[in-house]
Amino acid sequence: MLEQAFDSRSLYALRSAAAAYASHAGVPSSQVGDVVVAVHELAANAICHGAGRGQLRMWQADGVLYCRVADDGVANSAVRGRPGSGSGYRPPWPDEHGRGLWVVREVADQLHLDSGPDGTSAMISFRVGARREPEG
Repeated sequence: MLEQAFDSRSLYALRSAAAAYASHAGVPSSQVGDVVVAVHELAANAICHGAGRGQLRMWQADGVLYCRVADDGVANSAVRGRPGSGSGYRPPWPDEHGRGLWVVREVADQLHLDSGPDGTSAMISFRVGARREPEG
């Protein structure tokens, strides 16, 4: 399991740690970038729209890589109440805001958002090995 705190000064280290953990967990090299992008976007949201800092937890179980990004801030209205936040809903490219979550929904197999008075968390998952490596 990987657990790492982050803030705006440590996003590079967070991306590096997420890439290393995903690789170690058996995520194909062609999919590691997707994991890193999704983790980065969720962390950036925690910094910009939440408490300004947060916690990443990554683990693997039964062929699935899980990533949870949490902060102790409350999500803004652009995140709360999004249709189907945990159901695979993929909205069209947004005009102004919300591109980060749009990208996360595009690359992760699942996304679940939860926000309440104690903070906001986003849980994403990737089936390990679900996508094939491109053939040379």
